[in-house]
Amino acid sequence: MWNDLFVALALVLVIEGMLPFLSPQRMREAMLSIARMDDRILRITGLLSMLAGVGLLYLVH
Repeated sequence: MWNDLFVALALVLVIEGMLPFLSPQRMREAMLSIARMDDRILRITGLLSMLAGVGLLYLVH
């Protein structure tokens, strides 16, 4: 179980690092755009992201 958790964490770090590595300017623009978003929109986006992740986990397992 711990091994799977560390594999998942490693994959998250690889995926999260791709955008700043490939296009740092777009990453800055995205972060500025996110900083200007309303809290409600950010919460809804986070919730949808979590639900998509849970759904994907359900499909994979």
